[in-house]
Amino acid sequence: MKTSEPIKVIPARYPLRIVGAVVALLVLAIVIQSVAFNPRWEWSVFARWFFDPVILEGLGQTLLLTLLGTVLSVIFGGLLALARLSSSWLLSSLAWGYIWLFRSLPLIVVLIILYNFSYLYDTLAIGIPFTGITWASYDTINVLGQFSTAVVGLTLVQSAYTAEIIRGGFLGVDHGQYEAAAALGLPASRRTLRIILPQALRTILPSGFNEIISLAKGTAMVYVLAMPELFYTIQMIYNRTQEVIPLLMVGAVWYLVITSVLSLIQHLVERWMARSERRSAINSTRVARVAAPGRVAQPQEPVHAHLS
Repeated sequence: MKTSEPIKVIPARYPLRIVGAVVALLVLAIVIQSVAFNPRWEWSVFARWFFDPVILEGLGQTLLLTLLGTVLSVIFGGLLALARLSSSWLLSSLAWGYIWLFRSLPLIVVLIILYNFSYLYDTLAIGIPFTGITWASYDTINVLGQFSTAVVGLTLVQSAYTAEIIRGGFLGVDHGQYEAAAALGLPASRRTLRIILPQALRTILPSGFNEIISLAKGTAMVYVLAMPELFYTIQMIYNRTQEVIPLLMVGAVWYLVITSVLSLIQHLVERWMARSERRSAINSTRVARVAAPGRVAQPQEPVHAHLS
């Protein structure tokens, strides 16, 4: 009897992968050396200004604008998405027109127009159009200051993008889910919040967080309003000290920190949202394992064939 020899396993070799890794490490080392040891980057100036109270105050304004712009754009964008999905042609058309307009206009144009709004209209009034009936009137110059203009401009533009993201998430849910929820007799609000929205969030979250990150960087545009957020503060400092590169690096690193934190939050939220999928997969596996030993093969009845 011939004895079987053990099978010798030879791992696959990828020489091009090794060459690519070596080249990538070499390029990374060159970049690090050129940045870390080039005195013209002025890292001492960077270290002096990074935690300066003026910079931190501008950073606080940037974070506040990002927070308010995100919350308001989610609320307003959600309403726009529902209007786009409405069976009313009027609501759908108005929502489409709003989204088309503010997705077409650059943010900086919207901010400049809003900042000069008091030149176009002296007062903002609440009343019945084409009549002299007015219930309340406010001076425009007292309503839209620097901060309020920045918040309104960011919200108006960001809501248009958020509305399309939310609408795409709702359209991504299978139509049978709507029919099943309606068959159970659930009201429309409960169908949307309890059944459709949790499923749509899996599609909405990745794109939504990308828009939040874009909004955090887009707050730099409010420098045209002479508002002391992070970028405008840095700009004012390097105009005075002529230390342009190290101060720009201060802003770049702070924006990297903001986007990294937002990316981490996105990862944690998506991981938390995926709990239901993992739980259902584990439960189905357990049920299959429990049911398998209990299955008893049914004996087949003998079949007699009659040959003629």
